[in-house]
Amino acid sequence: MSSILVTGGAGFIGSHLVERLLHKGNEVSVIDNFNDFYDPEFKRRNIANLGRIGDWQLYEGDIRDEEFVSSCFKAGQFDEVIHLAAMAGVRPSIKNPELYGRVNLMGTLNILEGCRHFGVGRLLFASSSSVYGNNKKVPFAEDDFVDNPISPYAATKKSGELMVYTYSRLFDISAACLRFFTVYGPRQRPEMAIYKFTERILAGEEIEMYGDGRSSRDYTYVDDIIDGIMKCRESRFEYEVYNIGNSSPIRLAELIALIEEKIGKRARIKELPMQPGDVERTFADIEKARCAFGYEPRTAIAEGIGKFVDWYKMERASK
Repeated sequence: MSSILVTGGAGFIGSHLVERLLHKGNEVSVIDNFNDFYDPEFKRRNIANLGRIGDWQLYEGDIRDEEFVSSCFKAGQFDEVIHLAAMAGVRPSIKNPELYGRVNLMGTLNILEGCRHFGVGRLLFASSSSVYGNNKKVPFAEDDFVDNPISPYAATKKSGELMVYTYSRLFDISAACLRFFTVYGPRQRPEMAIYKFTERILAGEEIEMYGDGRSSRDYTYVDDIIDGIMKCRESRFEYEVYNIGNSSPIRLAELIALIEEKIGKRARIKELPMQPGDVERTFADIEKARCAFGYEPRTAIAEGIGKFVDWYKMERASK
């Protein structure tokens, strides 16, 4: 049984991961600061029932606080860290790049220093498909050139990978950077496209479609992301980068049509220009993860959207 620290463990991906780790019998500690990027009550509901699964510890605080992070590592004596905590989102990073730099760079540095000084030998770092920018080659592979990010968020994720590499080599930390591709599913952040589209179509409100609908994303259901994390952490590596995606992109117009179908209601669409920082497409080459640890996404987009819509309706009905 391992003692595992999950940063950002009350968030969308983090809460699903903590549940899976607890079901497997691990001792889990969570760092989260419940910031106001979206309603903090979303996160508190995410973790409200964790005690029914297993014993876990919450450290409420900010990864930018070096003393706080150090105290968590000292108290927890962790075998492994899964670092998910970050400021997320491309467009908000353009409006507030300083915040993204402080959280995603200095916060990550504090986590790495904790691993270094408290002898943590394994680290998984949540990176992002955004590091590929407007890569012309598809699908995107881990050895593609990724030095042309088009948003501060993407730049912080690429920088995070470099810091993880440095600490892995200097301090003998087994580390893997996982590039997630547009994760969706129950507990999704409310500012993300699938959540917003579902919410507004059900309410009869207009939705905003940026561009002509031909941009595409490799939407990956959260359960498949968690499977990828779990399989990676059970494998052996020194330092590696892996894509964790669905490897089956869908155009924006087709995504909206699919949500309409699952809801049973047509959308009122307002077409707007593409936004700065938005990429034209994402498409994961997952062969490396498949060969290394048997990663295999199992949730087709139609099935995943159906599950999300069902979850959203249940959540709305319970309020």
